Amino acid sequence: MAPGSALIPRLLDLSPGTEALRHCFALPAHPESVAGARRITRSRLAEWRLSGDAHDAAVLIVSELVTNAVVHTVSSRVVCELRCDEERLRISVQDQGHQPGGPRLSLTADGEHGRGLLLVDSMSTAWGSVDAGNSSGRIVWAELPYRTERSC
Repeated sequence: MAPGSALIPRLLDLSPGTEALRHCFALPAHPESVAGARRITRSRLAEWRLSGDAHDAAVLIVSELVTNAVVHTVSSRVVCELRCDEERLRISVQDQGHQPGGPRLSLTADGEHGRGLLLVDSMSTAWGSVDAGNSSGRIVWAELPYRTERSC
C-alpha cells in the first residue's frame, strides 16, 4: 500500500525526516493465513532485530488481529502492516468487513472465543480501530514499545 493509503493510520507522524521501517503484506482471509501472518511477522521482526518480549508480543498480536479479521468479517483478504519508528512498533490489520461498530473487548471470555482482544489489550500500550474509508472495511491497530539490537 502506498503512503497516504487507508492502511496508514492518521495518528502516525509521517512528516519529512521521520525514520521508520515499514512492511505491508496481504493474505487470503482463510484460517490457514494466520500461521502465514505469524511466519511473515517473525521473519520481518528478525530482520529489524526486534527481539525479546516485544517480538513475542507482536507475533501474538498479529495472530489475534488476523484471526479476528478472518473469523468475524466477510473478507476475501486481510492486509497487515508492521511499522517500526523511533519509539514503537505499530501493527495494523485491515479487513473488508462492513458490519457496524468495531471490535469490542469481551470481559466475559467464555468458551473458545473472546480472549483475543483481551490479550491484545494486555500486551499493547494502545489499540483501537478505524473505518478504512470508502466502505472498504476496518483497520484494527495495536502499538507496543520495543527494544532492538540497533535503532530502527
